Amino acid sequence: MSELNVDAMLMHAIDNNASDLHLKAGLPPILRKNGRLCPLTEYESISPEQMKNIAFNLMNDRQKADFKKELQIDLGYSISGVGRFRVNIFLQRGAVGIVFRVIPATIKNFESLHLPPVLEKLALEMRGLVLVTGITGSGKSTTLSAIVDYINNTRSCHIITIEDPIEYTHKDNKSVISQREIGVDTVDFSSALRGALRQDPDVILVGEMRDLETIQTALVAAETGHLVLSTLHTTDATETISRIISVFPPYHQKQIRIQLAETMKGIISQRLMPTMDGKERVPAVEILVTNARVRSCIVDKEKTKDLADVIYKGHSTFGMQTFDQSIMYLMQKGLISGDEAMRQASNPDDFALRAKGGISSTTDTGWDEYSDNLKNESDGANKIIPGDGIDEDTEDDGRF
Repeated sequence: MSELNVDAMLMHAIDNNASDLHLKAGLPPILRKNGRLCPLTEYESISPEQMKNIAFNLMNDRQKADFKKELQIDLGYSISGVGRFRVNIFLQRGAVGIVFRVIPATIKNFESLHLPPVLEKLALEMRGLVLVTGITGSGKSTTLSAIVDYINNTRSCHIITIEDPIEYTHKDNKSVISQREIGVDTVDFSSALRGALRQDPDVILVGEMRDLETIQTALVAAETGHLVLSTLHTTDATETISRIISVFPPYHQKQIRIQLAETMKGIISQRLMPTMDGKERVPAVEILVTNARVRSCIVDKEKTKDLADVIYKGHSTFGMQTFDQSIMYLMQKGLISGDEAMRQASNPDDFALRAKGGISSTTDTGWDEYSDNLKNESDGANKIIPGDGIDEDTEDDGRF
């Protein structure tokens, strides 16, 4: 049996393209590969005492004190020349448990992540709020890092990131990047965000909008001339808007709707799907880009439910897309199988009809325009890029 060495296990995780390493008393180490848990049978089961020793060797004195108080802690861990890892240490049934999230050494660009080109336009917004949403492990941090990297390579500005813990590390290029870690460089998100407003930022990345104060300060920052990037654990654009509004007391929600409508620039919602060969995962992505119709749906509580239809019909002019349109694209590009596409589709019956080239309604322009654009994009045409003349305030030309 292999010796229980954390660095060796983490290097094994990287070599096997795993996203996570799980350590639990009574079980051997377990890797998560392409969404599936795979025990490392060459190791013996880990004892509770071994788990405790591993955990405390990962922590400094302050972190040990915090762990004893809170009974869980997030921290970063690095292996020189190998990579970085996000670590969560917690208690379960009185024993220590640890999960390591592998942070890739290189930051991928939009194209290599199979993200749509409209993200370039969102990354170059000078002010406002851009959110990346999805469940845990859906690639939100990877997408945010790609956005920051794109800004860093194209704009001269000051970028401040507030993370818990720092995941991807960025080198200054055209921009100056200040990365602050909760518990190391600052106390919490809300105080760090308030402080960031006095640090001459152009772009502020908030790792997660966890509470009312952080959300409120983020909206103020977006409103006062900064581009704010952040994440929420919501599944789509409609739920994201509703979640933000629901955090505030009822008497304040009308004002927040107006404030959110004016500051929101885009919402990127993600799901990860296994590739055809089973060796990787690619994101299916819903994209909302704010325009006059979207602002109306945010301000008017009764119209918020119409956001899904706005996204469905907004591809050709604004670069928006639904999950099903994204899944269709991935399937047509041969990145995912037809069976996987059907399993993940939001509307399987409609998706199946479209996949088979079914008859479309004369008023059902959403799929038709999206399909036409896929053909054009494959020929290098119709790519939505910054400065292509798209005006976010342009009305929707009667397509809705």
